[in-house]
Formats: sequence, structure tokens, C-alpha cells
Amino acid sequence: MQGLRMLYALDRAKILSLATSDSKSYKHLSKPDKVFLNNTNLMYVVCPSVNVGGMRETFFFNQLSVNYAINIPPKGDFLVDGKLLFEVGGKNKTFEQIADVENSFIAADDIETGFRNKIPLWMFGILY
Repeated sequence: MQGLRMLYALDRAKILSLATSDSKSYKHLSKPDKVFLNNTNLMYVVCPSVNVGGMRETFFFNQLSVNYAINIPPKGDFLVDGKLLFEVGGKNKTFEQIADVENSFIAADDIETGFRNKIPLWMFGILY
């Protein structure tokens, strides 16, 4: 329990960002499903080598969690406001993991323009 209190204290201090599978008001009583550093700049300070996939997810979570409820769904990477499912990846990311899910999108890094349900990852920086 003490460890959970410390995690949620670091979340309140904006050092970490914690993501859970549900948006219940008592989420601080259970362990988070994913733990992110609050922003990608901290990754370069703390980690000797940064995983590009983790950096993409951290950026996405950081940009959207300011104005939207973000949860960890059974399929895909992030569920935004309980309605929109996102898979985060590089330019070659396919819809294979979320093909049968309505309102699903790919947030793709290393692309300049989007097409259909594939949105450039950098565009989510505009939402902050």
C-alpha cells in the first residue's frame, strides 16, 4: 500500500503519469496498468537509451491526458473518453490489432499527413 501511495504522489507531482483500465474514482486504491514518465524530456534525463515505442506512448498520453480521460483498453493502446481507441506506432503500423473495433485510429510517428484513420502523432501536440 505504501508503494501505491508513493506512485500516486509522484503522479500528483507530475513526475509520473499513471494509466488504469477503468476511470473509477477510487483508482488510487489499485495499481496502475501502465506507468509513464510525465513527459518525453524526462525520459532522456533518466534513461541511458530511450525506447522509441515508449517515447511515442508517453508523448500521446501526455498530450491527451490534459483534457481527456485516458484508459488502457483490452485491445489497442489507449481509450480516449471511453469512445475513441488509439494504437500508437511508427509509420508502418497497421490496423491489424484494432481492425474489428469501431472508432479506432492509429497515431503514427514519422508521417507528415494522415489518411483515413491514420493520424500523424505530431498533430496530438496541438491539443495540449
